[in-house]
Amino acid sequence: MKKLTISILFVLAAIGLSAQTLPTTFMKHLTALNGVSQVKPLETSKFKEKYVLKMEQQVDWKSQSQGTFGERIIVGIKGLDKPTVLVTEGYFADYGLRTDYEEELSEMFDANVVLCEYRYFAESVPVPTNWDYMTVDNSLADYHHVRQVFGQLFTGKWISTGISKGGQTTMFYRATYPNDVDVSVSYVAPLNRAVEDGRHEKFLAKQVGTKEERKTIKAAMQEFMQRKPALMELFHEYNTEHKFTYYLPEEDIFDYCVLEYPFALWQWGTPVSTIPSVTAGDQTWFDNLMDVASPDYFAYPNRFEPFDVQASRELGYYGYSLTPIKKWTSLKSTKGYLKEIMLPDSLRGYDFDPTLYQRTVKFLKEEDPTHIFIYGEIDPWSASGVCTWLNCKKKKNMRVYVQPRGSHKARINNMPSNMRQEIIDRLTKWLN
Repeated sequence: MKKLTISILFVLAAIGLSAQTLPTTFMKHLTALNGVSQVKPLETSKFKEKYVLKMEQQVDWKSQSQGTFGERIIVGIKGLDKPTVLVTEGYFADYGLRTDYEEELSEMFDANVVLCEYRYFAESVPVPTNWDYMTVDNSLADYHHVRQVFGQLFTGKWISTGISKGGQTTMFYRATYPNDVDVSVSYVAPLNRAVEDGRHEKFLAKQVGTKEERKTIKAAMQEFMQRKPALMELFHEYNTEHKFTYYLPEEDIFDYCVLEYPFALWQWGTPVSTIPSVTAGDQTWFDNLMDVASPDYFAYPNRFEPFDVQASRELGYYGYSLTPIKKWTSLKSTKGYLKEIMLPDSLRGYDFDPTLYQRTVKFLKEEDPTHIFIYGEIDPWSASGVCTWLNCKKKKNMRVYVQPRGSHKARINNMPSNMRQEIIDRLTKWLN
């Protein structure tokens, strides 16, 4: 019998198959779940087993008439009775395919992972693609369905979590299906009240960092604009090399890169000390602008177009202040820039609906879910985060933690040690 097993393994190796290609007990259970298809094993250094699959979801959860589509999901298992982290990804799930992929919370609590790609992104796009059904409520129903189906396998506590737009999604998911999970952790999640929220411009002009840092950044923006005649040649070459195309003239896109510069710099925690000296050459200044606020953000085709559609109709976004560069720019106004720069004519017809914002604020003020919010102090997205208004002093469960001088990269593991331990203790208590 032993010789026969060795012979089988030898044959598998000879035809290029791994032992994991053979269905395991868990893989058989996974394949048997209703609506699950295309189950494929993935290499992993973090889980006992890991798979990528498709889950059948309704295009419109209010009616079956619009048909279904396949949502890409990545599943990592550590134990059926262990906690399970439901990642409410807001964008693509490609990163989950990496051999070393593991979520912070999964590592902390030895938990399974169910990573869900957001509808209309990458391999989770309905065909034909009707943008009317790219709504937050439909995406939340997707996650609710995943939770119901995979709850048949994973019987331990459930944690929903996400970063940035994924953190928003965790927030909306908990407010809409409050009993689906036992714990929620939202990282750097904004809650915007309009397409151009209005709070970010004030934050960048008067609140973030130190007065001297803000003064240095404003001077840098003006230096870019004063050098624009020389930098435009480099800018044109850069666009040609990268094959970037835009809905607006290149000259206007350059100005928008300069307007984006302070937001992007603070968002990712780029040291203000990296801003070049005024004695530096044009190439140095140009390289700095491209490093911090590259025009790929404004180019099309845009792989983030599904997000831009949602931002314009439900999620909201941030605006720009022309004040720092008004003397040098030809732009008369930036109002409505999101649709003008990011979306084609065919997708500009949606009006912003504040219902999602209003009902989420109501839920967070009135209820007390086991929910932790993580923010970075210098991250411009914190200007529209719940950290600006949510008072948790009278709440038993919900907590907001702001990392000092933290950016959009704020996580539990890089918090100050006392804050980190407090968060872990609270999560541990909830999961026990």
